Amino acid sequence: MKLTTNFIVLSLIFCVFFSCDKSKKEEGLPFINSAEFTPEWISPDSPNYPEIHTIPPFNFTNQDGQSVTEKTVEGKIYVANFMFTSCGSICPKMTDNMKILQDKYSDDDAVILLSHSVMPETDNVAVLKQYAVEKGCLSGKWHLLTGNKDQIYSIAKRQYFAGDSIGYYGKLNDFLHTENFILVDGKRRIRGVYNGTLPIEMERIIEDITTLKKEN
Repeated sequence: MKLTTNFIVLSLIFCVFFSCDKSKKEEGLPFINSAEFTPEWISPDSPNYPEIHTIPPFNFTNQDGQSVTEKTVEGKIYVANFMFTSCGSICPKMTDNMKILQDKYSDDDAVILLSHSVMPETDNVAVLKQYAVEKGCLSGKWHLLTGNKDQIYSIAKRQYFAGDSIGYYGKLNDFLHTENFILVDGKRRIRGVYNGTLPIEMERIIEDITTLKKEN
């Protein structure tokens, strides 16, 4: 009798858990509004909907010497990360994994990639162009960005919540070295955060992009 009772309890827990999980999936992707990366499902009719965190206007320069702004990503889904070309630790892994996304969406104009250099003082346009050639970055699809360091660090830490650990992004002048890939929707709202060093996480990003496309 005790075994049967335990089985029933476990079954109820299982059903409740997966029922809730299914419900959340049906509601689409959550929004990320803070450095804690706490997922929030906010419906369009909620009073909090207009207050959802949004990436502000920006202006950086890509590997082709072209200006990349909020207009570049308007209405598009994009994945952002932060790296530097001379990095020998996590950055090569992130670049390889970003290439997976580029190959998946090479013919899809609705999806683009933004890789911001956290060492713009050395990663100028010429350096980024050479890196783009070496890594097979497609112009117009995958933008390697340089620009004013203070602006890059400000948008990274204050807007993308990019730091070395969840819930902490340090001071603006602290060196930025994060493995996070950030998924942003067509209205510049953060919809997911992933470990950019793991190839399996690219599968999750692809699934979530599919979900976002249905939402749009």
